[in-house]
Amino acid sequence: MVNNKSYNNVVNTLLRLGEYHDQISTTSVGDIYDINLEKMEKFPIMHINPTSVATGDSQLTYNFQVFIMDMVSEKSDWQTKQHQELTKLVDRENNEKEVFNQTLAICTDIIGMLRHSSRQSIEGVNDINEPIYFTQDQFTIEPFHERFDNLCCGFVFNIGVLVQNDFQTCNIPANIRGAGY
Repeated sequence: MVNNKSYNNVVNTLLRLGEYHDQISTTSVGDIYDINLEKMEKFPIMHINPTSVATGDSQLTYNFQVFIMDMVSEKSDWQTKQHQELTKLVDRENNEKEVFNQTLAICTDIIGMLRHSSRQSIEGVNDINEPIYFTQDQFTIEPFHERFDNLCCGFVFNIGVLVQNDFQTCNIPANIRGAGY
């Protein structure tokens, strides 16, 4: 018997991936406009925007946009000693390039955890490589930068999370009167 995974299971798993990633300070889910920048969320942020669910013969694919973003420091004192020695190569006004570098690395971490990681394996099962949630295909990770009260930039990518589903009909909460004429 397949242990069908619900929308909540999938979203909570994605939130946990962000929660346990050492470089992510805040995780959230909802429309991109639900990010509460006025309350000064701790950055970097991983925000999950649900987009659709597709059915297969024995699986569901939950599709999401995942935003990884951070605030850009617009102070001239953001540089480390190493950056100060490379003044011709680095923008002295802000650390946007550094933010793009860090957020792209986080994006590839999240994709990698869903593609290959034993962290997604069923707890207590002998085969630690048996995935509950996984993804496949190739990904396009797109940069963005937005000006809110501060400059915020990062990357966004679309990801489909595949889970088994047996479309079981024995326990549907409906009576037989709706069976047709």
